[in-house]
Amino acid sequence: MGLKCLVILFGLLKFCELNETIHRDTLSRVANSKATGGIYLTKWNRGLERGHQDTKKLEHRFWPPVQRDSRFLSLFTVVTFPNGGCAGASGDNGTCMTARECTSRGGSANGYCANGFGLCCIFMTSCDSSTSENSTYFVNSGYPAPYEGTGSCELSVIKAHPDVCQIRLDFDRFSIAGPEQVNHVCNQDQFIVSGGNPIPAICGSNQGSHMYVDAGIGTINPVKLTFVTSGNPFERLWKIKVTQIPCNTIYRADEGCLQYYTGVSGQLRSFNYHPVTGLQLSNQDYGICIRMERNFCGIQYTACADTVNNRSRAFTLTGNSNNPVNSMIGSGSGANNCANDWLLVPCAANVGRLQPAQALCTDRICGGTFSADLSMQSSSVLSTVKPFRLWFHTDNTEAPADIGNRGFCLNYIQQPCTNNLI
Repeated sequence: MGLKCLVILFGLLKFCELNETIHRDTLSRVANSKATGGIYLTKWNRGLERGHQDTKKLEHRFWPPVQRDSRFLSLFTVVTFPNGGCAGASGDNGTCMTARECTSRGGSANGYCANGFGLCCIFMTSCDSSTSENSTYFVNSGYPAPYEGTGSCELSVIKAHPDVCQIRLDFDRFSIAGPEQVNHVCNQDQFIVSGGNPIPAICGSNQGSHMYVDAGIGTINPVKLTFVTSGNPFERLWKIKVTQIPCNTIYRADEGCLQYYTGVSGQLRSFNYHPVTGLQLSNQDYGICIRMERNFCGIQYTACADTVNNRSRAFTLTGNSNNPVNSMIGSGSGANNCANDWLLVPCAANVGRLQPAQALCTDRICGGTFSADLSMQSSSVLSTVKPFRLWFHTDNTEAPADIGNRGFCLNYIQQPCTNNLI
């Protein structure tokens, strides 16, 4: 009995000693594991862990694992996009922004932009209002229905930023009463631009035309657009797109250009030109510019085709347009000179004719035929003076010498520097 007790006591001591050794070894390994950033599992815990992993594998056969990271990231994803230009569902141009921003700034949503994350916000305003939003549309009261009332309708355009140098006006719709029939003065309806560079008043039909307005320096003085309507009832309709142009952009117009065209080819028209109903406006005085494209050194002008009249009226500035009228050139008061109304084409020459010396250049062209020579035959006219610029001038008198003049419509095409005409 005593021996058995000694054996049992000795066994217990050995078991305690072994357990203490294992405990110390485990603590040492755990400490080393923490120092190295790992996790240590005892033999028994490792077995439990393997069993747990096997259970998870079995669960995944029936239930897909929860993607916790992607779920929570989607809740905090922020989509941003620039407030750039966009095309609305109606075809109007607008600014891409959020729905809240569009509403707070007084616009109306018109289609999506930024891959569906933004709304194309259209800004449209009418009489007695102001705007600093780019690409604002100025429309008549009751638009799209015509306006037959009289009075004054004004929009004040305020710079969106001090760096804005110009305001471009695109006449998407422009139909107001035309000039009176004798001297072609806009005495019933007028469109007047004030607050910028001097711009002549216009009237009549000018859809598709445009203007560039000098916005000046700073942001104090707004540019004002005013329609004045009076006289007989008339179905007036206008929709003018107002674009603000920063100073440092490549599409800024040259100084002194009321109209500015880009591209190798295009078409120029005087205000209120129309082959049937149009009349040349009096009191006009403004520059028309074409940007010289790369590798082009000259520009050629040709009167537009007139498919309405039995004799072309695409260029009728002087004389009785009910009869054939020859071209008139140069300044002065002679019978074949342009003293009152003219289109100035710097150093112009008919295509096919040798370029004249600088002192002999034709500048002013008028009459009822477009040609740089005195002629009854219309011709294409070439100019190599840079920059490419025309100047249009009319006085305040038509009758009795000038009857039914339409103004001008010219197609232009720039000539490459390698052209043998230059």
